[in-house]
Amino acid sequence: MKRRAFLTSAGVGVAASTLAAPAIAQSAPEIKWRCASSFPKSLDTIYGGAEFVAKRVAELTDGKFQIRVFAAGEIVPALQVLDAVKDNTIECGHTVSYYYVGKDPTFAFDAAMPFGLNARQQNAWMSHGGGKELMAEFFAGHNLVSIGAGNTGTQMGGWFRKEIKTVEDLKGLKFRIGGYAGTIMAKLGVVPQQIGGGDIYPALEKGTIDGAEFVGPYDDEKLGFQKVAKYYYYPGWWEGGPQVSMLFGKEKFESLPPTYKAALQAACADATLDMLGKYDVQNMTALKRLVASGTQLRPFPNEVMQACYQAAIEVYEDEAAKNEKFRKIYDAWKKFREEEYLWFRVAEYSFDRFVYAAPPLEKKK
Repeated sequence: MKRRAFLTSAGVGVAASTLAAPAIAQSAPEIKWRCASSFPKSLDTIYGGAEFVAKRVAELTDGKFQIRVFAAGEIVPALQVLDAVKDNTIECGHTVSYYYVGKDPTFAFDAAMPFGLNARQQNAWMSHGGGKELMAEFFAGHNLVSIGAGNTGTQMGGWFRKEIKTVEDLKGLKFRIGGYAGTIMAKLGVVPQQIGGGDIYPALEKGTIDGAEFVGPYDDEKLGFQKVAKYYYYPGWWEGGPQVSMLFGKEKFESLPPTYKAALQAACADATLDMLGKYDVQNMTALKRLVASGTQLRPFPNEVMQACYQAAIEVYEDEAAKNEKFRKIYDAWKKFREEEYLWFRVAEYSFDRFVYAAPPLEKKK
């Protein structure tokens, strides 16, 4: 009797294990995705953000979820990543959403708005300030999912062949600039050009454009802009803290097992901190090299900054009046920006203002 009971229970155990194996396999399937980047491989910081995500996702899923990253132009051009994801040409893309403001200026809120938020504030807006929910609703209308996967920090204002002393100096200037800032600068007479990162240098060298902005000292030095333009301006008021994003087709993303979605979320969050840290370290050493080699560092004149700021307000109000999707997010974003600025003036700005002007940490003799 005992032997029969043992065999019966053993049989149940074997059957249970046989049934369990496929269930486990289904919960952790092997998946291989392709990711198109908007950036060239030479830029190990911003292009490297996608590679960081791929490596981290593989680690978190025991190698079951593999993402292969392709540089700009290998599968699709730099500025067509969103379309490729939306059309299911690729499963995901690593890009900056303001590249697609030609489709709808509302995309810019996912990355950076001129005279908007710095990196800390952008993170707060997206994670706890309501931005994530508003942008998720907007992207769902395009059958897409966006997850922040990088941030460059405040960018530089770009490279120019001649000095920019007044607003008049902007008129007729053919300037490579991404995102919504081109619309704003056009009000001041600039002729904006949207060009992928890997194509900027030849355009600047040939004189097709008169100036160009991209990211900051580390990337700009790698792309060689200092060889063909002398004056380097700051700040990039159009990119106080631009978020770089991973885009996914909504159906593709939703079909993933919950653990894989969690792995993607965690990897993207890690990539944001990693990219920001890299830029903060690499930019300071690159800027020293550039200045030592003859680059002329210049701040934008206050007159130019004020004119651009006023133009930005006019562009935003005009767009909000005719674009309901833009207006919905703009109203929430503007309120968040105003309140966040109040807080940063109290602690962050007062601290920064003092320590940046203070002498080195040396004991007075």
